[in-house]
Amino acid sequence: MLEEDEMAYPKPIPNKELRRRIKTRRALAQPPDDVIRESFFVAGPCPGVNKVEVSELEADERAGTGTHRVDVGISGRRLGQHVFPPGMRNTRLSTRRKRLEEQEHEKTLTGYLPDHLTMRPLPQRLKRKLVVPKLRFAGEKLDDETRWATTVFPPEDRFTFSDTSFPWCTCGRVDTAGGVASGVMIGPRHLLTVSHTVDWIANPSPHVAGWIKFTPSYYDGSEPFGAAWGIHIYWMDQVDGPTIDGTEAMYDYVIVVLDRRMGNSTGWMGARTYSDAWDGGDFWSHIGYPGDLASLQRPSFENGFSLDGEGAHPAAHKAMYHQADVWPGQSGGPMFGWWSGEPWPRAVSVQSWQNGTTNGASGGGDMVDMIIRARNDFA
Repeated sequence: MLEEDEMAYPKPIPNKELRRRIKTRRALAQPPDDVIRESFFVAGPCPGVNKVEVSELEADERAGTGTHRVDVGISGRRLGQHVFPPGMRNTRLSTRRKRLEEQEHEKTLTGYLPDHLTMRPLPQRLKRKLVVPKLRFAGEKLDDETRWATTVFPPEDRFTFSDTSFPWCTCGRVDTAGGVASGVMIGPRHLLTVSHTVDWIANPSPHVAGWIKFTPSYYDGSEPFGAAWGIHIYWMDQVDGPTIDGTEAMYDYVIVVLDRRMGNSTGWMGARTYSDAWDGGDFWSHIGYPGDLASLQRPSFENGFSLDGEGAHPAAHKAMYHQADVWPGQSGGPMFGWWSGEPWPRAVSVQSWQNGTTNGASGGGDMVDMIIRARNDFA
């Protein structure tokens, strides 16, 4: 059975072989003359642009570029009134649905590396002087049964980075009324993230969830690819937290359809259903925005850890256990690996929970099926 699994589900590349087998690829084309869009939500009878001012703060003569400040004046705005982005319509998927055949939708599950991006198998580390000291928290002592949202096991292996090459630019910060999480582009306008940070509306009609903002490569307030807003959400379980029960731990993920095809600029990761044949292998990497490293302002990276899937058949893998270092804010960040012959990684789950002895991620065949359906419905 194991040999059959290895043939049907080839193993990812081990961490120690990653640099040798996945080579850095320089950009093949100049970046497109793309417009970075920023959205403003204001109250008023008919808001309009009153004034746009652009001033240069710094000039780089060698690169022919500079840092500019852009101020946009909006007329007709009603002062003193809160205005929020609209909520999202939704598609709920039943746990009893018949899954779409992964092999028949293989093209839908591949990643995308744009020609204008450099690709690196590992992100570049920050210079030592730019590293922010880790925050220390006097948190509660954790028991071994209750699942919380993530923990760190010594030794500390994470590091923050600002690399905007591929695939690091596919990941970003997720902001909601429920807090800050992490996520990854999994299609041209499709975001994979966690369910327990979504602001689930108690009496939905027509919106089942509140606003979601996604900013790829967010770093200290910088938005190098702009930001996008969610317009539709695919889900199986409305997980609320702060604790997560056994059922919620299996379905703690959502697919958010964004209001723009941001993936054309950032590219996106592929996806794959987890297999038992990969248990115990140091194949996996993770990116997220931890609260204890730079206060949710910078992405962190860790690799070379293993996953242990729960279930006897690949399609049954819905919860995965690991001891990668994670902290609140990293939830929703992808667990991903690289495969031979592919210039992009594939996500197999997203970070979900912790207890005193282990951390957990949610994924499996249902997650992959959700990705296929969202991408088929929204091109």
